[in-house]
Amino acid sequence: MTAESSVKKSTTAENQILRTPQLDGKDAAAKRQEIAAYFNFTFERYESLFDLLKSDEAYYRKSISLRHPLIFYFGHTATFFVNKMLLAGLIDKRINPKFESMFAVGVDEMSWDDLNDDHYDWPAVAEVKAYRQQVKAMINKVIQKAPLKLPIGWDNPWWAILMGIEHEQIHLETSSVLIRQQQLDWLQPRPEWQACSDVGDAPQNSLVAIPAGQVTIGKDYNDIIYGWDNEYGQHEAEIEAFETSRFLVSNQEFLQFVEAGGYRSDRYWEEEGLAWRQFTEAKHPTFWIKSKQGWQLRLMAEVIAMPWNWPVDVNYHEAKAFCNWKAEQTGQPVRLPTEDEWYRIYDHSGLAELDTNQAPANIHLDYAASSCPVDQFAHGDVFDVVGNVWQWTETPTYPFDGFKVHPIYDDFTTPTYDGQHNLMKGGSWISCGNESRRAARYAFRRHFFQHAGFRYVVSDAKVELPHSNYETDTMLSQYAEFHYGEQYFNVPNFPRALAELAIEVMGEQPKGRALDIGCAVGRASFELARHFDHVTGVDFSARLINLGVQMAERGVVRYTITDEGELVHYEERRLDQLGLAEVAHKVAFMQGDACNLKAIYRDYDLILAANLIDRLYRPAQFLRTVHERLNEGGVLILASPYTWLEEHTEKSDWLGGFKKDGESFTTLDGLKELLEPHFELIRGPESVPFVIRETSRKFQHTLSELTVWKRRK
Repeated sequence: MTAESSVKKSTTAENQILRTPQLDGKDAAAKRQEIAAYFNFTFERYESLFDLLKSDEAYYRKSISLRHPLIFYFGHTATFFVNKMLLAGLIDKRINPKFESMFAVGVDEMSWDDLNDDHYDWPAVAEVKAYRQQVKAMINKVIQKAPLKLPIGWDNPWWAILMGIEHEQIHLETSSVLIRQQQLDWLQPRPEWQACSDVGDAPQNSLVAIPAGQVTIGKDYNDIIYGWDNEYGQHEAEIEAFETSRFLVSNQEFLQFVEAGGYRSDRYWEEEGLAWRQFTEAKHPTFWIKSKQGWQLRLMAEVIAMPWNWPVDVNYHEAKAFCNWKAEQTGQPVRLPTEDEWYRIYDHSGLAELDTNQAPANIHLDYAASSCPVDQFAHGDVFDVVGNVWQWTETPTYPFDGFKVHPIYDDFTTPTYDGQHNLMKGGSWISCGNESRRAARYAFRRHFFQHAGFRYVVSDAKVELPHSNYETDTMLSQYAEFHYGEQYFNVPNFPRALAELAIEVMGEQPKGRALDIGCAVGRASFELARHFDHVTGVDFSARLINLGVQMAERGVVRYTITDEGELVHYEERRLDQLGLAEVAHKVAFMQGDACNLKAIYRDYDLILAANLIDRLYRPAQFLRTVHERLNEGGVLILASPYTWLEEHTEKSDWLGGFKKDGESFTTLDGLKELLEPHFELIRGPESVPFVIRETSRKFQHTLSELTVWKRRK
């Protein structure tokens, strides 16, 4: 059966040529036009996805409780362009600072049972549409006017433009999943998002032998195709021979597991998967619907009779449970492939990267806005090595040797190096741009729903789960040492000293809830939890928060610290050694923006903001409303070295450190002006020293000025 005979072939020329572009060449003018075409097509196609929403109200209804409403994702990708292009120096001012804060930080839920009742004062859909058009015009102007030197490499300012386009490609897919989970009444089918019409019985699955061989992966930093940070570096592995399923697991094949009581038999589920299944009370795949007409399948904007020959959509836990059931049924060592084994299947198949022709796979939206039959696209003697649905693997994501973060998107991957995000390979029908590349490495939490399914392998080889035990990023390591490491030059640990001072100031006042805003990697949050019933640690940086989460969940962080040059030594810090293990359960870490805090952060008895205000883009905005988050009589503690820098805060927004009316105006003057309507200064100013270790011979010694404020009753 050919692709042309069974799936509606795309007739849109752009669909067939607009792949992620090469970033080299000698004709800068032609490259501008190529990037402009790629940007505009991606930007407009993303907007067309939201045409599936029937009314404005659909933008504000959450598809699932663990995610923002769709209005966030509609604005988010445009905001991302602005924020990254500012960092890259391609533009020098914002378009809409409020939007570029509100739409900046998304939600990667920590757990499937971490229900989120966040509320934002979202703008009107028309306002966001108008904003997107402003951003579009600005980007087109930059593409036509900004200096361009080829090739466009990792350090080229134009990298930010490609980053924004590929980021929008990612959200094209993730937003389509949220739309698929939206209430059907709020949606309407659209001809440009037409599903495949080929349905029928599934073929009988069988096994294909994959010979032993070597896998070599990892991009060079001079590669001429855009990549995300986790794709770079080097990794090699020798893979034993194994067998793989010829087809992706179809709805029909998975039905056997459902009918055999797979969702009722605990023995097939791993511990984490069993907890997820019991919490959600799942009885079958989430997109399956059991009706009087029989089994049906939910697509993005419609429900259809079950296409048994399409691949099943499941999360990792369901795929793993099926494999355990299959192993019991067959007596064979059935499991999911590792990432390395998937690359062996890819190399064995003889596949090449997508070119400007229609893809030989259901990928890149070249065919339909849905899956298609599992026996549609043959890749050697295996089908759907790429395309149709993502394929879950056994491998938690990890950094290759030589990995480094990109300076303008430092938390794209690093928060996922936690052993809880498994890699998915191969892409789906809507995977475009970078997602469709062999080198692509996308990982999601194991309970996460994507357009994802699986194939299984049969192998006696032991699964080695790679991990990154030691944090090697310089900034994170310095923060870890600053919070949890040694004391230097007899200067007390700064986060602990502030927490102890806070407890002293509180005296006999209630110690129910504390907010550690700008908590970094979390030491003060844990120290406050010795005395408070609950402590919330909030920081804008997902990278920093991730270390605090690791410490809370595992009780340990490991990192390298620099001695000199390339010489490092390794440190392990444990909560139990610090006397904090017994209070970790009272601490919750969240990512958030101090200048745009969610409404849920309120009713605190103490708020600690350490070394924060001089790093905020709108410090006055934070301080004018902070009283609303404290109980009457509650305490606000501020500590800051008042290191005002225009790279963090525009000079017009500094709280002090300048001449006003011909006289020196200090930050303390600014604090009094902002806080005295609602607070009484009860202690300070006083200096609290801290030391940051850079190398074994270089340290920063700084004085932070501390003031303590009590909310008036």
